[in-house]
Amino acid sequence: MSRALVLGGGLAGMLAAAALTGTVDQVVVLERDTFPDTPEPRRGLPQGHHSHILMRGGVEAIDELLPGTVEELYAAGAKKRGLPSGALARGPEGWMERLDTDAYLLLCSRDLLDHIVRRQVLDHDGVVVREATRVLELTGSATRVTGVLAETPEGEERLDADLVVDATGRGSRAPAWLTALGLPEVREDVVDAGITYVSRWFEAPPGTKDDFPGVMIQMTPGTGKPGQGAGLLPMEEGRWILSLFGSRGGEPPNDEDGFVRFARERHHPIIADLIAQATPAGPIRTYRNIPDRRRRYEKLPLPDGLVVIGDAASALNPVHGTGMSVAAQCARLLRDELADGGLRPKATRRVQAGIARINGGAWRLAVNTDQGLPHVRANVRLQGGALADRMAARVARTGCRDPHVIDAVFSVASLVKPMTAMMSPSFLLAVLRGPRKPALTSEQAIARFPEFGDLLPYGAPDRPTRNTA
Repeated sequence: MSRALVLGGGLAGMLAAAALTGTVDQVVVLERDTFPDTPEPRRGLPQGHHSHILMRGGVEAIDELLPGTVEELYAAGAKKRGLPSGALARGPEGWMERLDTDAYLLLCSRDLLDHIVRRQVLDHDGVVVREATRVLELTGSATRVTGVLAETPEGEERLDADLVVDATGRGSRAPAWLTALGLPEVREDVVDAGITYVSRWFEAPPGTKDDFPGVMIQMTPGTGKPGQGAGLLPMEEGRWILSLFGSRGGEPPNDEDGFVRFARERHHPIIADLIAQATPAGPIRTYRNIPDRRRRYEKLPLPDGLVVIGDAASALNPVHGTGMSVAAQCARLLRDELADGGLRPKATRRVQAGIARINGGAWRLAVNTDQGLPHVRANVRLQGGALADRMAARVARTGCRDPHVIDAVFSVASLVKPMTAMMSPSFLLAVLRGPRKPALTSEQAIARFPEFGDLLPYGAPDRPTRNTA
């Protein structure tokens, strides 16, 4: 009987397990934590207290791997919001026009997402999970991984497998495991802008409409000042989550007064005015030490029988909101590649190369933004993504109506198309020839979202009272 071991039972691990069910007879998920029976936080996922989004590309990948999961998420209260029509958004070029596109986001707590995905995966007869199990090392040789040595509640145990998938996240020890087998050190690309996240959950105020749009304010690179931003997003069960973020030198505070002050200073007081009517539903939590880090396993003579996926291979600063979606797309690629030829020699190298290609697109977009922030610490420098970011922001701000431009921009933003869709001469020319409308004022942008209803203290949204752009 063929068997695969998936190391880590987070989202990337569970999606990898789902991907393998058509290739091997049994998938064993090894998880050092124990799983809650309901959507609750767990110790091994500190980022679970902060905001999470799934891009359209990630939603579609999950639905292909686990049909019915997305429908179940929506039934449990997850929100679907158009991009950029579904949220009041400010990008590097200013407030965005409200454009209807095919792009969208799925919004829900990480606890709910993990719970429903995990339940769907573990309902499969070929998948089992072993909790409270910590992997100590890989077994095998520099040419073939044959399993792992694990620490279990009963003691150390050697587990053999035809395939090992490392989905243990940012803390992956695969680099050390591989050198212990005789391989060279894996190259690591790092861009560290010193991003800090500070988040809090709220109960939405009475009267909040179900289509509450939320507010998203992006960081602006290239100004010489620290990047700072915020996201107030609707979640399930009538809750909001507010995440504030800033780069090195502009970190958001985590005390009560500082938290509100930071929110109020983000171009317009709308976020602070909204949360003033909401009820805090938890403490203010901080998450830091989250650089962009990419391990280049595709450049190693990787042994047969090993794949590294999710944040264990490439972890981006969460401000960009692409991590979960990229992990889902990589799991789909794992399924498709192995479905074509199974576990024949060097199959896992081909899979790892495909994972690197998927990771590379999100990496370029994220890193070229983060490299524009001050006090960044990096061992690589790339070009291209910054231009794409600017072009996307320009299209969203000016309300460009060229359907080919709009499709390219928001297909890239939602991880449906590669960044090259925005680099053709015809695309760039269409953007540069686009409308020369003046930037929206804050009031003009807010007025495009009557879904805020009576929550704002500025009077009717179509009667702006002041210009605070």
